[in-house]
Amino acid sequence: MSQDTIVVCGAGIAGLAAAVGLFKKGFRVSLLGPQVALPPARDDAYHPRVYAISQASQQFLAQLGAWRLMDARRVTAVESMQVFGDASGEVNLHAWQAAQPALAWIVESGELERALRQVADVLGVPWHGEALRSLEPGAVVAESGKRLAADLVVGADGASSAVRAAAGIAHHSSPYGDTGVVTHLDAELPHQGAAMQWFMGDSVLALLPMPDTAAGAQVSMVWSMPAGKAETLLALPAQEQAQWLEARLAHATQGALGRLKVRSPVFGFPLFLEHSDMIAPGVALVSDAAHRVHPLAGQGLNLGLGDVQALVEVLAQKEAFRRAGDLAVLRRYRRRRAEPLLAMRLATDGLHRLFSVQAPPIAWARNAGMALVDRAPLLKQLLIAGAAGRQ
Repeated sequence: MSQDTIVVCGAGIAGLAAAVGLFKKGFRVSLLGPQVALPPARDDAYHPRVYAISQASQQFLAQLGAWRLMDARRVTAVESMQVFGDASGEVNLHAWQAAQPALAWIVESGELERALRQVADVLGVPWHGEALRSLEPGAVVAESGKRLAADLVVGADGASSAVRAAAGIAHHSSPYGDTGVVTHLDAELPHQGAAMQWFMGDSVLALLPMPDTAAGAQVSMVWSMPAGKAETLLALPAQEQAQWLEARLAHATQGALGRLKVRSPVFGFPLFLEHSDMIAPGVALVSDAAHRVHPLAGQGLNLGLGDVQALVEVLAQKEAFRRAGDLAVLRRYRRRRAEPLLAMRLATDGLHRLFSVQAPPIAWARNAGMALVDRAPLLKQLLIAGAAGRQ
């Protein structure tokens, strides 16, 4: 076992994955973060937040031992994707076009956490169930005053990262002025494993395939819309929220899945474009603590798991004479993540900006471009490879 001591701050998906991955590589790892109780899984009841897990992320979760622990009945393979522009543009992607079993897998946040917690428990990863108070040279101080030695602190504590603030890591944040509105819907027609997305000028609507329920087909809705419009919706009573959404969904989707009915509470979260310097002496940030992108590509968690995998590999490959918190080592981690993070930031922000412009020549060009891509098998293969996380 390595003599390096690592404290992972944050006990969500990224933090648990980091702790498990580093523990399996022989590091002395502990988790620091509140132990929030996970409600038991119930038939026909699904966590409000779901993720599209890429092929690369699925393989990493399998390496950690978490993927096989998830209930297969609650995991939905995305076999195809239809993307509609704001005019005649359309792109259709199918897993078979790249000889893949699926484009992605839709998984509930709660199921991912539950599986990773089980792995951590089996491995015996120490878990200190409290929040961070401060950082000291070579240690972290918990809320209770407990001092934990740390050659490296991994900040996996979310967008409002206390680790990032305590370490003084530069952070850049730009609000989109939009809100992501999420809920689950009953669909009149079967989704057939297809994810669907509509670009509509001031908003982007995505419907993700979910497991069927007793009521029939189910999809998860992610609708990024102007903050003012979302505030109006979220201020309504539940029944009026459902009526508001169902009327606008019928118009937006043109009946692609038949009638859509709201089946779960409606939530909203503000959208930001964020990036940071990611490292400081003895500190490395991962996932939302390090960066956030627009959710239109569904790649936020995949980027975070990519951070974790890269950090684990870099630390496992470091020279024996270097400590885990050595800046020379941490710079390797930052370099490894620089290209994929920049590419995704430019792609998601660029698409958002492109479809926000309503000038007729721009609108015509973007829809014509989509039509061109839809007729180009090689371009489709490249898009699928990028979404899968393959370099």
